[in-house]
Amino acid sequence: VQYGAALAFAFAGNAAQTEALAESLASEFPEDTLAQFNYLPALRAKLALARGQPAEALAILKTATPYEFGVTRSSVLAWTPMYPIYVRGEAYLAMHEGRKAAAEFQKILDHPGIALNYPIGPMARLQLARALADAGARAESLAAYKGLLDLWKDADPDLPVLKQAKAEAARLD
Repeated sequence: VQYGAALAFAFAGNAAQTEALAESLASEFPEDTLAQFNYLPALRAKLALARGQPAEALAILKTATPYEFGVTRSSVLAWTPMYPIYVRGEAYLAMHEGRKAAAEFQKILDHPGIALNYPIGPMARLQLARALADAGARAESLAAYKGLLDLWKDADPDLPVLKQAKAEAARLD
């Protein structure tokens, strides 16, 4: 729960709350493998990205690589894996390394049995489309946007991220 809250604060841009919860996780679970090598690197890398330091985020995430597909048993919900991959993709995007970013987001999409119906799946599709656009791969990017928009065809049309995705796709078309 603490990681979920910290992650929500991180993605919402609340660095102070993210930092406080990350420090709490670090001190409360010093020997927990997932906390130390999956949760905390993802959170600390998000904080580095918020400070405009994508290279630092990538360095932080190196320790997570062997554990980034790790699933917790502390809950029946297995939503915790792959955030280090997602944040690594964001870091590459921030560095305008679209192909490397695309490879990270594709890792998530290549594991639908882990991503299931959690938000990381469709958001990885959106980020893949953005990464391919950043790499100059217009046709591939449009195909990724189409896949996302097909997936979200019945979504609330006023959903801000959907509107943004439609606008981004239209600019490429």
